[in-house]
Amino acid sequence: MPVLNRHLSSLLISAALTVVPFASAWADDDSGALSFVTQVQATHPVPVSESDRMAPLLNEVAQDDLWQRIRNGFTLSELDSPLVARHEQWYANRPEYVARMTERAGRYLYFIIEEVEKRGMPTEVALLPMIESAYNPSAYSIANASGIWQFIPSTGKDYGMKQNWWYDGRRDILSATRGALNYLQKLHDQFGDWQLALAAYNWGEGAVQRAQDRNRARGLPTDYASLTMPEETRNYIPKLLAVKNIIASPWNYGLTLPSVPNQPYFTAVTTKEHMDVQVAAKLANISMGEFLALNPAHNRPVMLQNNTNTILLPVDKVNDFYSNLEHFDQPLVSWQGYQTRKGERLDKVAPRFGLTVEKLISINGLSARAKISSGQTLLVPMRDGDADYEFEAFNLHLAPNALAMTSSKKSKDSKGSKSKSKERSKVALLSKRDKSSKRSTKVSSRRETPARGTKLASLSRSGKQSTTRNSKSTRRLHVASNP
Repeated sequence: MPVLNRHLSSLLISAALTVVPFASAWADDDSGALSFVTQVQATHPVPVSESDRMAPLLNEVAQDDLWQRIRNGFTLSELDSPLVARHEQWYANRPEYVARMTERAGRYLYFIIEEVEKRGMPTEVALLPMIESAYNPSAYSIANASGIWQFIPSTGKDYGMKQNWWYDGRRDILSATRGALNYLQKLHDQFGDWQLALAAYNWGEGAVQRAQDRNRARGLPTDYASLTMPEETRNYIPKLLAVKNIIASPWNYGLTLPSVPNQPYFTAVTTKEHMDVQVAAKLANISMGEFLALNPAHNRPVMLQNNTNTILLPVDKVNDFYSNLEHFDQPLVSWQGYQTRKGERLDKVAPRFGLTVEKLISINGLSARAKISSGQTLLVPMRDGDADYEFEAFNLHLAPNALAMTSSKKSKDSKGSKSKSKERSKVALLSKRDKSSKRSTKVSSRRETPARGTKLASLSRSGKQSTTRNSKSTRRLHVASNP
């Protein structure tokens, strides 16, 4: 018998055997004396529903288990479709895939379920990234959809996600989640039904509206089950319901979910300076893989403060970050922009900065056959040795690998509505979450790093030099001149 099932069974047995507390069975009679008869009457069974009995027990479990909290909020209607069982079987036959997906989800689920519950949405919505991206923040489709919620550039911009050479807000956990939930809420308000809203999230609101119009013209119903839609969309909700059923009772499918405490995994830290990704990870005493899993929006190995002044850290690493930052006496930034000359080739630029051509290409997100143009700015290390660690992590979205996953494209259709055409793509696997300790800090808490002198000029503006100083060291960030 599964652990959770055994736990609930023991709780139910314990509750069934519980006797009404002795003192509470006594009552005052008219004379003010305690009546024994009242006690006898109070011990007779009082009819209660099964849900009434289960509610306090489930709440007790949910206090410590985020999966149970999610289960308690399931409200989506079931579908009478064989597709649900087909997708259940698909996941059941791939336990390692489910294990990786749910392990990754553990980083983000507390924040997402908090946002879902704030909006009064069904908690199944928190499982949507499992079918969009397998909860991989670097999932990237050939249709240019990116992040756990799989936004294409145009829709991402519509919902406030900044995108440039340095930074892609579609992969930012906070902004992409809020944007996705705002979009879903808009769709629900428009169609008045969660099945139609989810279909529109996958297929496009314009496409759903036109399908309804066609049915109305023929005198047919306009609910989800009655619409003619593409195969991808027809499978979309059954796939979500299959995931829901697996989360509801994984033991029925021979699966096991990782433990996910019902408390924040990360907290937001506000910074006031540009900083190398490697330096930030070092200050927090976490691996690069863990840092990038929480901060996947950065395309390059340096984080520009003008793109975002917020980084996410495991809650038990925040104090380490601030303490180490306070005593850090080395440059926070070790990168510079290099402005190319006419006809200059990558194989001539790379050795000048102690790089291989392959590494220079990886750092700058170039294709292997890319030709650089005159005046193009490339990111290069300021000193030999600054490029010793691996850069591939910054460009996972440009070089997807083995695990196939359906990723999505959200775009504007010909009538101005948002649409999503699905493409088969491969998503890159991130390293597994470091095994960390207590997670007790509120996710909404924000702290600021102390200012370190004058503001750095943006790296994105080439041809300019700027410096920042503090009492311990000089930090330089500039565009290198040609020799």
